[in-house]
Amino acid sequence: MRVGPDGYECDCTRTGYFGTDCTLPEFWTRLRDAVRPSPASYHFLLTHFRWFWDLINSTFIRDTLMRLVLTIRANLIPSPPTYNSAYGYISWEAYANVSYFTRVLPPVPNDCPTPMGAKGPMQLPDAQLLAERFLLRRKFERDPQGSNLMFAFFAQHFTHQFFKTSGKMGHGFTKAYGHGVDLGHLYGDSLERQHALRLFQDGKLKYQVVKGEVYPPTVVEAPVHMIYPAHIPSEQRLAVGQEVFGLLPGLMMYATLWLREHNRVCDVLKGEHPSWDDEQLFQTARLILIGETIKIVIEDYVQHLSGYLLRLKFDPELLFGAQFQYRNRIAVEFNQLYHWHPLMPDSFLVQETEYSYKQFIYNTTMLTDYGVEALAEAFSKQIAGKIGGGQNIHGYLLKVAIGVIEESRLLRLQPFNQYRKRFGMKPYTSFQELTGEEKAAAELQELYGDIDAMEFYLGLLLEKPQPNSIFGESMVEIGAPFSLKGLLGNPICSPEYWKPSTFGGTTGFEMVKTATLHKLVCRNVKRCPYVAFRVPEGSEDTVAASGEHGAGRAYTEL
Repeated sequence: MRVGPDGYECDCTRTGYFGTDCTLPEFWTRLRDAVRPSPASYHFLLTHFRWFWDLINSTFIRDTLMRLVLTIRANLIPSPPTYNSAYGYISWEAYANVSYFTRVLPPVPNDCPTPMGAKGPMQLPDAQLLAERFLLRRKFERDPQGSNLMFAFFAQHFTHQFFKTSGKMGHGFTKAYGHGVDLGHLYGDSLERQHALRLFQDGKLKYQVVKGEVYPPTVVEAPVHMIYPAHIPSEQRLAVGQEVFGLLPGLMMYATLWLREHNRVCDVLKGEHPSWDDEQLFQTARLILIGETIKIVIEDYVQHLSGYLLRLKFDPELLFGAQFQYRNRIAVEFNQLYHWHPLMPDSFLVQETEYSYKQFIYNTTMLTDYGVEALAEAFSKQIAGKIGGGQNIHGYLLKVAIGVIEESRLLRLQPFNQYRKRFGMKPYTSFQELTGEEKAAAELQELYGDIDAMEFYLGLLLEKPQPNSIFGESMVEIGAPFSLKGLLGNPICSPEYWKPSTFGGTTGFEMVKTATLHKLVCRNVKRCPYVAFRVPEGSEDTVAASGEHGAGRAYTEL
């Protein structure tokens, strides 16, 4: 904090450091750092020696390790929240005003010598120049972990329930109804929107039947605000909880799956509790779907993303004996980090028909023409792009990356190295150490002048990926704590909620505890297709629509 006209003080309380700038490690800090393995070391251990992990996964040690993973990761996220974009110091407003995204690190003070604090140029490089030089795709780079478009669209549809930046209120604000997994993308982010989407009969949501199958209603049947181009007729404008889901068939496919699952669960609950009214059926079904979502995210989605051979487990009871706060706030840094647009391919292949971006975007009839199972199978078989390493964002999407960089500057995010230190990693000493190669490193050195001036989002995308991984260690070490704290901090994971009666009895509780991506899809379609977050084994090299078209040409057309 500033003291006097030119002085300052640093508060080292419970940091493990002391000194004028809190940079001198205490004895226990030095000891811990000396014995603690590096992120690269334990990533290697967790992704190798399958015979060892097969043994661990069959014993009680799995639970012990899972508890350790959860507590170590979650403890990195401040709870209660500390800062927001308006308050770079502890204040009641930063805690109580949930209209803001929270922040892990306070903004760079306005009176600092440079935009990034004390290092780097007086004026940061042009955001468009950075995006075109370092992020624009030259040739499609496939994810070495085999992630597919089913994974990519899941990531997008899942995070859109709590990443809802409010441009009208200003930078750093959110218009999400909750700060976590509340399925606002299905039920809406306000009570008014929820009511417009509800059938008010047997707890169900409104729907329409096309070719004998259930789909979301149109905006005529459920009058909620949805974002569609003017040329899309009202009868083709599907209405769901998230107003942007009409943008991509992959998003609307997931919205349809969850709509069908909600109404299916309502039928099960109605059979078991014929005396329950519409409201109790609806509210209980929502809790079950929230639980199913968290189970799928941890045991299918995060499991695939991590590449770990330790089998992850969703069991809230693992934390019942630990100090843990069942409340979550979404951070600006998490929102910035999760812009994973390199996942998107050059074009989209569905039943041997290739769709360009212009053909795919706002194609509201693709879902009903092909059906959910055909899209799920097509997306499960098409490989996604590698996120880390740079130069893998399609030209059609580059404007999004430019916007992220510009927003980070308006929000005055601290430098990339500051976040590495905050999450227990050693700061990089050079751009070559960051990128792992010379050409980009030299260009970044010329533009930024100092590695300590590297920007947060750009650092995450340009960091050299871990071996056979979708991105670098910083994305994992910073992203995982936000993710696990948000998932396990959900109220349904608390001792007060985590019991059969919350979910309508044993049947509903079992739905939550046994949920998988495969069950979500196959319980809600007529024919069970191939569905997973990874392309089929051996098919990584037989990928259509991955790199046949020049990204530069696509960018020019945009």
